[in-house]
Amino acid sequence: MKKIINKPENVVTEMLDGLAYVHSDLVHRVDGFDIIVRNEQAAGQVGLISGGGSGHEPAHAGFVGDGMLSAAIAGAVFTSPTPDQILEAIKEADQGAGVFMVVKNYSGDIMNFEMAQELAEMEGIEVASVVVDDDIAVENSLYTQGRRGVAGTIFVHKILGHAAREGKSLAEIKDLADKIVPNIHTIGLALSGATVPEVGKPGFVLAEDEIEYGIGIHGEPGYRKESMQPSRQLAEELTGKLLEAFEAKSGERYALLINGMGATPLMEQYVFANDVASILGDAGLDVAYKKLGNYMTSIDMAGLSLTLMKIEDEAWLEALESPVKTIAW
Repeated sequence: MKKIINKPENVVTEMLDGLAYVHSDLVHRVDGFDIIVRNEQAAGQVGLISGGGSGHEPAHAGFVGDGMLSAAIAGAVFTSPTPDQILEAIKEADQGAGVFMVVKNYSGDIMNFEMAQELAEMEGIEVASVVVDDDIAVENSLYTQGRRGVAGTIFVHKILGHAAREGKSLAEIKDLADKIVPNIHTIGLALSGATVPEVGKPGFVLAEDEIEYGIGIHGEPGYRKESMQPSRQLAEELTGKLLEAFEAKSGERYALLINGMGATPLMEQYVFANDVASILGDAGLDVAYKKLGNYMTSIDMAGLSLTLMKIEDEAWLEALESPVKTIAW
């Protein structure tokens, strides 16, 4: 294993310290906790938090800032953050109007965020949440019951963050979250596995000419392995699955997110985007918003994911287009 780290057991702490140092104009780290918080919180505004295991950078700390998250919690690599860490993030985010939690659909995340919510409510903080389950590749996986929460979570951060900045109440944000999450679908593929620093070897191995469709962001198994194919065929597979899941019809409006998994060059992501554009155009879809880059990675996995969000309300598009001050958006 070759990685630019010191001791594997210190990688999360040192990463967060480095992030807070470089981006001190936007965020800071809470002393004694693996939490990144906005420097400027808005009094009377609903706080918005998210988090999960480390290894998915820039998620979630990269989306802390004006117009998106109030705070983000980083667990150990590929490990859910603990309830005490989440509780502290809730306290940091609370500005008197309650706190909303965006939770990805993994058993450990759900359990720990729910425990933290109960503890916060005992201290008089009103808390609500949504569980994001956008991955259509498989129904049940290594860490989930039902579909996994993956890169589509970033669209949830963006739309809910805009709503919070606009002064929406906790109940209004909960209602909005429950509407947008079912309209977000994601599917991914891998060319290679991710190496967890404390393990020192890839979580799974693919042959030199092999790919796997439907992998998860922790290296969970997908639904099919095949020989490496041209970008156009990869795009047809992933886009076809998404259009089928949506039962998409010509003229419908969508937002698009192409997400690198950590080791896929932008050159390849843009080639893939060109193929996706052609396929969506042939389907007659109106792609009203587009985003490409590394947003929710899997350490050094080579691969990418494709997210579509059906835009059922013009306000959702306005929220996606609204300016923010974060590290990674």
